[in-house]
Amino acid sequence: MTQQTLTQRIMANPQYQSVVRERSRFGWALTVLLCIAYYGFTLIIAFDKPLLATPISGGMVTSWGIPVGFGLIFLSVVMTGIYVRRSNHKFDAVIAGVLAKEVKS
Repeated sequence: MTQQTLTQRIMANPQYQSVVRERSRFGWALTVLLCIAYYGFTLIIAFDKPLLATPISGGMVTSWGIPVGFGLIFLSVVMTGIYVRRSNHKFDAVIAGVLAKEVKS
């Protein structure tokens, strides 16, 4: 069996196609959520600067923009972790099963 034949068989496998679709939908959903968060932050800066420039409390110099910005970075890291965890525990297991099945046959 050639490498090209094995690749074609794997790509034609319904389980593999299902995982690819699910992984793609999941990735796009996370991408959309992150884009909404980042563009929302940018729009707030563009149209309501005083909102994020407001000090956290009366005597502080730090404004709300700093923790919100750090929150966006943290959100990105968390969403990446969610994708990696799901990929490693769910998607990779199914793909490994498909590969094992197609190599045997």
